[in-house]
Amino acid sequence: MAKAKTEQVRRAAVLVAGSWGTALASVLARNGYEVLLWTRNTEQASSINESRMNAKYLPGVMLPEGLKATVSLQEALSGAELALFVAPSGAMREVAKQAAPFLAAQTLCVHATKGFEADTLKRMTTVLSEELGRAPEQIVVLSGPSHAEEVIKRQPTTVVVASADMKAAEQAQDAFMSSDFRVYTNPDVVGVEVAGAIKNIIALGAGLSDGLGFGDNAKAALLTRGLAEIGRLGAAMGANPLTFAGLAGVGDLVVTCTSKHSRNWRAGHMLANGTPLGEVLTKMGMVVEGVRTTRAAFELAKRYEVEMPITAQLYKVLFEEFSPKAAVEHLMGRLKTHEIESIG
Repeated sequence: MAKAKTEQVRRAAVLVAGSWGTALASVLARNGYEVLLWTRNTEQASSINESRMNAKYLPGVMLPEGLKATVSLQEALSGAELALFVAPSGAMREVAKQAAPFLAAQTLCVHATKGFEADTLKRMTTVLSEELGRAPEQIVVLSGPSHAEEVIKRQPTTVVVASADMKAAEQAQDAFMSSDFRVYTNPDVVGVEVAGAIKNIIALGAGLSDGLGFGDNAKAALLTRGLAEIGRLGAAMGANPLTFAGLAGVGDLVVTCTSKHSRNWRAGHMLANGTPLGEVLTKMGMVVEGVRTTRAAFELAKRYEVEMPITAQLYKVLFEEFSPKAAVEHLMGRLKTHEIESIG
């Protein structure tokens, strides 16, 4: 009697084991993948495997079956049909460089990091392309309004995956799509990455505004003018303006600027209350991408000759000891201009 065919195990690797990486690893595991979550920290890997919980980043939430942690990149990537890079922007190049020798040619590469490389000002797809030896269109970016704290609890979430190669985008869409995690495709990689990065700067500003006791009027103006800055820089870098009206643009901007889960909002709020930047970053205990991105966007605005007044004022607050209140007063005292012309 012939033996029944065994179903092939689908494997995925997720690098690294922060809150967002863990949440997305859980999505993949619930979708039937055997997932290895990579971390450099042996103690963290043991804790995840023994307790089935990432206690440091997502306490109190059990991880699904099929998700395990490892400190071995070779083990994580062996046989993986999908590799998800969720390292902070400052560590992405080094993680990619270490992963490259173990990455199979057919493995689909996705990243979900929102930021620029600080010294080169490069987007994450460019960094991965350089270190993995792959064309940029072979890399997919996942972005959109999504907090790890809600995704891990299976609360309804909708995101976008972007790639110039629609087949690659659709492969990523199929991998992540579920009843509580809806995924759209988008060919505009530049727009999706720029929007995901710059919205963190505006979220810092929203935290500052709230910390100073300003109201909803101020926050609405900040989000709207912040979206204009995202659009100006994105257009200069070759993005499709329509992207900024979608999930990766206004969707991610709203959720990051208004949610208690937002690290960038919390950091801005603490700064407004007089906490020095170094102390803010220490107390957060996690990477606040908006701080690094403010420096990068400030330089990108000069490179592309784009006006980004909110970014410029936040740069002064973060790196030149300018007071948050003075920054707001400067923004309100700018010369009069026409709204629609100033968006373009």
